[in-house]
Amino acid sequence: METTMKVLFVASGNSKNFDIAPFIKSQGESLIENGIDVQFYPVVGKGILGYIKSSKKLKLFLKENSFDLIHAHYTLSGLTAVFSRPKIPIVLSLMGSDAYGEYIGHKKVKFSSRYLTLLTYLIQPFVQAIFSKSPNIDKFVYRKKIAHIVPNGVIFEKFVQIEKKKAKADLGLSPKEKYVLFLGDPKSNRKNYSLARRSVDLINNPNIKLLTPYPTTHDNVIKHFNAADVFVMCAFMEGSPNVVKEAMVCNCPVVTTDVGDAAWVVGDTPGCYVASFTPQDFANKIQQAVSFSDKVGRTEGRKRIIELGLSATTVANRISNLYTEVIDKHK
Repeated sequence: METTMKVLFVASGNSKNFDIAPFIKSQGESLIENGIDVQFYPVVGKGILGYIKSSKKLKLFLKENSFDLIHAHYTLSGLTAVFSRPKIPIVLSLMGSDAYGEYIGHKKVKFSSRYLTLLTYLIQPFVQAIFSKSPNIDKFVYRKKIAHIVPNGVIFEKFVQIEKKKAKADLGLSPKEKYVLFLGDPKSNRKNYSLARRSVDLINNPNIKLLTPYPTTHDNVIKHFNAADVFVMCAFMEGSPNVVKEAMVCNCPVVTTDVGDAAWVVGDTPGCYVASFTPQDFANKIQQAVSFSDKVGRTEGRKRIIELGLSATTVANRISNLYTEVIDKHK
C-alpha cells in the first residue's frame, strides 16, 4: 500500500498579519489537495542569528515528528532547515529579494540587503533542490543540476468573474467613472506607487480615478479586479508576481512593468500591456487599456494562464513530481 508523502513547509512566521504568507499557504493547500500531507512550521526570529537560533527548535520538532522532505521558503528559512541538520532532503524556494536583494529604485538595490545574495550562494551545497519563481531569480543559482523554475500558481476557484456593475456597486464605486487599480502598499518603495500616481495625473482625465485599496480583504481584491478598467503593477522588481496572474484570471486588463516573469505571463494577450518605467509610456498604456475596456470589455487572460499551465493544480502536480524525484535520489 502506497504511503502518503509528508512534507514540512518551513517559512517566516514574523508577520503580524498572518502566521505564514498567504501565497505559501495557498501552495501548501494545493499540495494537500494533491494528496500530500503538508504541515506548516513558522520560524519566529529576525535576521541571520534569529533564523539560525530557530534551528534548535526545529531540530527538536523533527525528532518528535516524521517527514519525508523539508520545503523551506526563502533563503533565511533555508538556513533554519540546514542548521537543524535533518536526515531528510531539503528543497529551497527562492522568493526574489533573497536572490537579488531589496530594490529601492529602477536597477537600484539597497546595499544592506546584498548579504542575502551572498547567503543564497553559500546555502546551495547544503540543499537537494532549488525552486526559483522565474528566470531572473534562477540566474543566482549556480548548481544548475538541482535548479528548477517553478512559478506560483493561481487557485482558479477563488478568482472568479463578477459582473462589473455588481462589483462596482458592492464596493461603492461610481458606475460612470473609470478605475485604475493599484493593489500594492503605496508606502513601499519597491511597489513604486509614484509611477501609477504620476501616470494617472498625466492622463489628466477627471473620469479616470486611481484606486488604492491597500490593505484589503481577499474577497474585496476579487471585487476590485472585476470592477477595475485596468490593473497596474509598477514594481521595480518582482519574482513571479501572482497579482498579475490573478488579475488575468479575472480577465481584467493589465499594465505592468517588465519585472520577473510578468512580460512572459502577459504575452500578447489583447488588453494587457508591458510598459517602461517612464510615466508617459505608462500613461499611454493605461489609456490603451481603458480604451480596450470601453470597446471590448474583458480580456482572455484566464485562457492565457490556463495555456501557460499556471493553475494551482497544475503547479502542484509538478511540485509533487519534483518532490518524488528528490526523495528517490536521497534514498
